[in-house]
Amino acid sequence: MPRRKEVPALGSLCLQSLARHMQSVWVKDYSENYLDEYQFRFVMGPFNDLAGSLVQDLIRLLGESRRLTRAALHLLLLPHLRELSLRPCPSLASNAIGQLIALRCKNLSSLDLHGCNRLSADVLVDLVEELPQLSRLGLAETQANVQVLSAVGSCCRHLQELDVSHCKKVSPRALQHLAYDPLARSLCCPVLRVLLAHGLEPSGDSGMVAALAFLLLALPRLEFLAHGAVPDALHLLHKQQLDGTGDTEGFPSLEELARQRGAAPGGPRLTLPLRRVEEVEEPTLATIHAICPQAEEAGVWLGDDPGPVGGWELLSWGHLCRLTLGCAGRQGRVLAEVLPLAQSLGPRLQTLALHGFCCQDELSLAALLASCPGLQAFSAELHPPPDAAPNGETPAEPPCWDTNLMPHGLPHLQSFSLTLASTTGTFPARHGLALRATLASLLCHAPRLQTLRLLGVPFLLDSVFETVLAAPGPPLLELQELSLAESWVSSRTVRLLLASEGCLRRLDLSHCRDIHRRDYDGFLQAVRKQRLDLDITWE
Repeated sequence: MPRRKEVPALGSLCLQSLARHMQSVWVKDYSENYLDEYQFRFVMGPFNDLAGSLVQDLIRLLGESRRLTRAALHLLLLPHLRELSLRPCPSLASNAIGQLIALRCKNLSSLDLHGCNRLSADVLVDLVEELPQLSRLGLAETQANVQVLSAVGSCCRHLQELDVSHCKKVSPRALQHLAYDPLARSLCCPVLRVLLAHGLEPSGDSGMVAALAFLLLALPRLEFLAHGAVPDALHLLHKQQLDGTGDTEGFPSLEELARQRGAAPGGPRLTLPLRRVEEVEEPTLATIHAICPQAEEAGVWLGDDPGPVGGWELLSWGHLCRLTLGCAGRQGRVLAEVLPLAQSLGPRLQTLALHGFCCQDELSLAALLASCPGLQAFSAELHPPPDAAPNGETPAEPPCWDTNLMPHGLPHLQSFSLTLASTTGTFPARHGLALRATLASLLCHAPRLQTLRLLGVPFLLDSVFETVLAAPGPPLLELQELSLAESWVSSRTVRLLLASEGCLRRLDLSHCRDIHRRDYDGFLQAVRKQRLDLDITWE
C-alpha cells in the first residue's frame, strides 16, 4: 500500500537548502552589520525576487524547524507578501517586528499573530490601521483589547475572518466596539463572516450574552460566531424582550438593531444568516431552528430523555448537512435513536459525528451508515450496552466476510473514525461479528477513503483487512492515514498492508497488544529496504 519515496520537487529542495544555510550564508552580513536598524523601509536582499507565497513557505519552514531568527525575519518581511503567519515563531514577534510589518507589508490580506503576546496593544492598533486590506486576521492569545478591536472595526472594512480567542483583555464592551463605531454612529465590519471568540472571560454573565446578541444583530454577514454563550444570545433575541438594553456610551440598543433588521414586537420574527451553530442543548433546538433557519452545521448536546434524537426540529432543518451529536446525560442515548434522523437527513448529510452513544443493537451502525449515502466524513465514539451479558461461547468467524451488508457503500467518504470505549463494560461477541462485517463491507465500498481510524476495537481485525485487501478493485487505493491504536490486530495485517497497492503514508500501531518490539523493528527494516514513504508509530 505505501508508495516508494519520491524525488522531492525542485522548489521544495531549494527552500530546504535556503533554510539550512540561512544563518551561515543568507543573513550573515545583515546580522553582523545592520540588525538593529529598524527604520529601513526596504531591504534590498536576496529574497526580494522570491514570490510572496514562497517567502511565506520559507518563514513557515524556518519556524517549524526552529531556525528562524530575528535577522532572517527582518529580511523576509517584504512588500509583496500577501499572507503572513507568525504562529510558528511567536517569541520573535516583538514590538519592533510589529512596526516593521506595518511599515513594509502594506499589501497583506491575511495576518496571523496567534500567540504573539509580546506585541503591545498600541502596536496592534498601528498594525490594523496600516493594513486596511486585511480579509483574515488572527489575534488569538494576544494583548488585543477594546482599542485594538475598535481600530479593527473602523479600519478593516474588508475583513471576513477574525480570531480573538483566549484574549484576556477582550471584554463584552470591546466586542461591541468591533461591530459599531459610537463616534461615527455607524456599523463596522460589514462583510465579517467568521468571528472566533473562544475562551473569553467572563463567559456566562449577562453582559457577555448581551454583547454577543449585539454582534449577531450588528454584523449583517455573520455566518459563524464561536462562543459558548451564543445559544443564550440567540434565545434572548428570539424572545424579543430587548427593551432596556441600550446604554449611555453611544451604542444603539438591541431593540433598535433588531428594528433595522426588519424585526419588531408583534411583527415579522427575527432570523439570522448564521450557517453554523455550536453548543446547542436539545431543549433549545426549536428556538435555534426558528432564528437560524439557514444553518448548515450544528453541534447539539442531548439529554437522557428517550425518543427520537432532537425531536422534530432537526428533521425539519432544511439546509443542515453537517451534524455533531453528543450525549451530555449520565446514561447516554441508544444509537438506534439516531436512525429516524439519519433516514430523514441522510441523503444530504456530508458530515456526521456521534459521541457517547450506546450500541445496544449490533446492526444499528450498519443501518445508520446505509442511511447516509452522501457522507464525506464520519466519526463515532460508542459504548457497550450497559446490560451486556457475559459472552459465553464465542461465535465462529466466517472464512470470509460478506461485503454485501452495505452494497451501495459510501462512494464519497474520505474520513472514517470509530472509537469503542470499553471503560464502562465489554462488547458482546455478537457485536464483534456485526461490527467486523460492517467494516469489511464499508471498506470495500468506500473508494475515496483517505483517513481511517479504528481505535480501541477489542475484536481481531485481521480477517477484515484480509477480506478487504483481497477484494476486486482493489479497495483502499487512496488511503493515506491509518490508525489502529489500542485495537486488536496482528503483524500479519501490517505485512499485508506493506505488500499491497496504494499510497499509505502514516500508520499508527500505538498500544496494539499483539504488536511487539521485534515486529515493529521488522516493519521499519522493510520500510527502509523498500524505500517506502511511510511513517509507522508504535509504543
